[in-house]
Amino acid sequence: MSWGTELWDQYENLSLHTQKGIEFLERYGHFVRDRCAIEVEYAAKLRRLVKTYQPKKKEEEDYQYSPCRAFRLELNEVNDQAGQREVIAENLQANVLRELTILVKDFKEDRKKHLQEGARLMATLTGQIGNLERARKAYEKAFREAERALDNYQRADADLNLSRAEVEKQRMNMTVKTQQCEEAKTEYANQLQKTNDMQTLHYHTAMPEVFQHLQELDEKRVKNMRNYMTKSVAIERAVAPIIEQCLDGIEKAANEINEKEDTLLVIERYKSGFQPPGDFPFEDLSAAKSYDSNSQLSQPVMQPIHNHLTVKGTVSGGKIKKRVGLFGIFSSNKNNVPGYGDGAKEDCSDLPPNQRKKRLQQRIDEIQAKIQQETAARDGLMKMKGVYEQNPALGDPMSIEGQLNESSHKLDKLGTEMTKFQGYLDEAMRAGVNLSSPSQVSRKPTTNGSATRPLSSRRSSHSGGEESLSRSASDSSVSNVNTSQPVHKKSAPGTPQPIHGSTNSPESGLGASRTSLPGSGGEEYYLDDLEAQPPLGTCRALYPFDATSEGSIPMYDGEELYMIELDQGDGWTRVRRISQPIEGFVPTSYIECNLYNT
Repeated sequence: MSWGTELWDQYENLSLHTQKGIEFLERYGHFVRDRCAIEVEYAAKLRRLVKTYQPKKKEEEDYQYSPCRAFRLELNEVNDQAGQREVIAENLQANVLRELTILVKDFKEDRKKHLQEGARLMATLTGQIGNLERARKAYEKAFREAERALDNYQRADADLNLSRAEVEKQRMNMTVKTQQCEEAKTEYANQLQKTNDMQTLHYHTAMPEVFQHLQELDEKRVKNMRNYMTKSVAIERAVAPIIEQCLDGIEKAANEINEKEDTLLVIERYKSGFQPPGDFPFEDLSAAKSYDSNSQLSQPVMQPIHNHLTVKGTVSGGKIKKRVGLFGIFSSNKNNVPGYGDGAKEDCSDLPPNQRKKRLQQRIDEIQAKIQQETAARDGLMKMKGVYEQNPALGDPMSIEGQLNESSHKLDKLGTEMTKFQGYLDEAMRAGVNLSSPSQVSRKPTTNGSATRPLSSRRSSHSGGEESLSRSASDSSVSNVNTSQPVHKKSAPGTPQPIHGSTNSPESGLGASRTSLPGSGGEEYYLDDLEAQPPLGTCRALYPFDATSEGSIPMYDGEELYMIELDQGDGWTRVRRISQPIEGFVPTSYIECNLYNT
């Protein structure tokens, strides 16, 4: 099947068809180009999504749970999928789009050249046909004139009234016209022969050759369209196994989620090591009544009630820390060491028993790893020294001596630390054998028959001093307290208040003045930790804040929080999260406060 024979008279239609075909191929190129842009954009958005949901440093501890670990693996797999989408875009651009663009340009140039050749051939044939038509008309005119001259001569020869000269004139005119007719006839015959030869050449050789070129161009376009579509499929199919591996990785990560393992991790992370409290003993309050010499009812003796739910034994306990103020930088604690957080103690005695043992074991493991590393380095130095001693040309053995001494000093120091922390761990193990929460007693009625609030006392484990969880909600505490009579302050129900003494922001490090109960041995008494202090108002975070100091909590821009205590002049305000029972301090300049109307 050839366009030259089958479509010999369809030059215009073939020209239009090839034009549409090239435009379609060019449109397919635009499709590939736009698809590459979409693939790149999709990959960029996937990477941005992965980056957005990557765990922050402050969330690293929570990513020990199996769902969090699985989610992190899924993020990695999605990131790999984004890379494969980029590979698809790069290969499409390099192997399809670039070649297709060049091919479209070549097709346009070849088509233009072939059409110009066809137009030239058609113009030549048209010109020859015009010459033939002119020769035919000239012959036709000469033939009529010759016939007319012959007719005039015959009439003149038959007319006896005309002179011989006039008859001769008509004869000569007939002869001339006849000769001209013969010449026109000959020219017409020549042009006819030439035109027929050119037309035969045009329709059987020249134009079929042009159509054949156009046919080959169009077939090449169709074939390359097929090749490019097949290549596009091959490019995407090449990354399909990798994407399938990513999906398998996500499925594997999901199958590794273990709820039982997470339950054990939660226990391991938050277990305090304390034993549950015993029963409250019954006390006959009527037997405790006594009258003084003035027959006045003395105040009932308040027995301290230890709250077994210690702050650090709760989920939120790890977030509530002692507030460090401006003058805290001048205080010193020989038990505080770098690497344990602000104010953390070297022996971790400020942690619950179970958490203390866990932290000490982690520290011992770190020291053991450092010892192994330093031992390997020392062994390498020893081998190097031996080589230098055997072959002094390689180096001076004495140059290694200084490094060996330094390595030995490090090992001795690490050994000392190992012994020290091993002693801390043994002490923690012994202390946790018979550990139980303090005993609890019931409440005694006051003189008017009402019951006082349950109290809780907490004593610092190592410092010997006392510290409270929060500041007093009011600075108008009683300055001079009668040690024989407790002081009761009005407060809203559920408001934890120090019962005796006044505090001047103990967390700020500015000092505190407190008065203890008689016979308490210096212990401080506060309302039950279970009763949350009511908020003084709400506040909104104007800027994000990352908690870097002990006692502070992070907040994000626009977060709503409860205000628990106002700024006492040190630039910090105590707040509580609305969604979680977590309290801490934030910079006052970072929040916008709204106090409740009292």
